[in-house]
Order: sequence, then structure tokens, then C-alpha cells
Amino acid sequence: MIENRLGTLSSVSNDAWQQSEYLTDGEMGNSKHAPSLTFGLSDCGRVRKVNQDQFLIAELIKSMLVSATTLDLGERVFGRVQGEILLVADGMGGHAAGEKASQLAITHLVHRLLNSVHWFFHGDDGNEDDFVENLQLLMQDANAKILRESAKNSNVRGMGTTLTMAHRIGRRMFVVHAGDSRCYLYRNGGVEQLTTDHTLARQMVEQGGMRPEDESTSRWGNVLWNVLGGNSNDEVVAEARRVDLEEGDLIVLCSDGLHRYVGPDMLAEVLAVTEHPEAACRTLVDFANSSGGQDNVTVVVAKPDLSVTTEPVFMPDPGPEMASSI
Repeated sequence: MIENRLGTLSSVSNDAWQQSEYLTDGEMGNSKHAPSLTFGLSDCGRVRKVNQDQFLIAELIKSMLVSATTLDLGERVFGRVQGEILLVADGMGGHAAGEKASQLAITHLVHRLLNSVHWFFHGDDGNEDDFVENLQLLMQDANAKILRESAKNSNVRGMGTTLTMAHRIGRRMFVVHAGDSRCYLYRNGGVEQLTTDHTLARQMVEQGGMRPEDESTSRWGNVLWNVLGGNSNDEVVAEARRVDLEEGDLIVLCSDGLHRYVGPDMLAEVLAVTEHPEAACRTLVDFANSSGGQDNVTVVVAKPDLSVTTEPVFMPDPGPEMASSI
């Protein structure tokens, strides 16, 4: 079945690849690249009329544009690709509320990243706790933004969204997450779920009140206790995890419209036989739709190139602007 689907992908154009047009070394000066073959796909599904899912793929670049100097440099860009950010958000709420919430979460988080990141690099692991804590603060800030917008407009009151972010710098990846969208790691033919579903059903399983085999069919499986926005004024719980990547690893982010139909074993099988992230994304979305497609379906697959290492991380600093906005 998987092989049949792959046969139909042989004529797919590469126009949809989520890759940067890199400058040559001559155009960019002393640049070093850390590229990734990454593709994302979002589909409305077979039942819903509006797609409330969002995804974003972005490369992290430290750069300088020299516009004037006494040196013989001309107008040139110096810089390097340091890593990438992958985001998936699944909105919830009537009418356009869910779509607005997921859009707001991603755009606000990206805005804060761009305006609060200090481009200083630190090679020692002692800075990682602060780095992760500040990523969690960015999630809290996006949550506060959604709550403020919800309070101002009765048409979107109660809107909320899941948000799963994979922030990769070189071989180190930091996953920050709220809700039931997921991040998986594919390695050596197997799939590991890096996030925890923030549903009442998962809570009941962890507390011994439900058998694990009953979780997927439980009516509590769709009830989220932790999202950005929603009907609660509480702060979002931003779950965080670090992963050290290895050559050959694949990173997968998806909404529940995919993982309710595609379990870890099937996901591993698809990734094992698909050569490119685009083929994997299209195959997975087709499986979800052919299995019912009851929800919007979103998936991002990344195949990071770890052959070029980078000098570790830059530190997000919430600063007074962010602090005052929460």
C-alpha cells in the first residue's frame, strides 16, 4: 500500500520544497551552512470546512550586511545558517476562532523570537537551563496574547490552540510543547514520541485510572487540559525536552488529525521507505484522509544535515518589552 502511494509521487515537482536559496560561499563571504531537507503539508481533511492548523519552517541565520566600510569588502552578507525552528499549531474554537488562535500563536511567537533573541553564542552547557526557560517564557507570552485578544472580542472568546516547537541548533534540539500536537524522533528504524499529550485520557492513564490500550478510543482523548488560550486564565504549562540528534535522524511534527490515524509503527514504516520528506508528508496525509479525515491534518518532516556543526546557542532574553506584555 505504501509502495503504491510512493509510485504516484515520482512526478511530484520540487517546487514545494521548504529550502532556502543559499548564496554561494563567494557571495556570502566566510559562510558555513547547516542545511536541512524539510517539508510541511497541511490539509483540511475530509469533513472540516475550515483548516485551523498552522505550521512554520524557519532557518536561524546569524548575519551581517556590510553597507559601508573602509575595507575592500563591498556590499556583502556575512553569516551562517545556525539551525531551524519547526512549529505546528492546532486551533480550536467556533467559527474562525481556532484559525485565529493558531495563527496568532505562531506569528506572535516568531515576532518575539526575532525581537528578543540576543545573538550571542555560548558554548558551555551551563546556559541551557536559561535557554529552555526563556523558550518556555515565549510560550507563556503567546498564551497571554491569545487570552488578551479573546477577552477583547466576543466572537473569538475561548479560542485556543496547541503549539509544538522544535528548536534545533546543530546537533541539539529543544522541544517545547503544549497540547496534543506531537513531535517524534525517527532513528534506526524506530519512532520515539518526544512530547506528552496533554489530554485528560493521558492523565488518567498516567494515574492508573485507565488502561493504556483504552486511551485512543476514550471520550476523554479529545479533552485538553493544557493549551494556549482556551477558557482558562491559568498560565500554560510549557513542557520542554532536549534531544541530541544523530546522523540519519528524522524529526516529525504533526497535529492530532494525523496521529489519531497513523500510529508510531505506521509512521516508522512510512519514513523507512520514503526517501524524501515531501514524499513522507504526502503519504502520511493521504493515509489520514483515506482512514476518515475527520480533522485537519498537518505534518512537518525534517531531515537535518548534521555534517556541518555550529557553535552552540543563542540566548532568548525576555527583556522588559516581553515582561511588560505578559
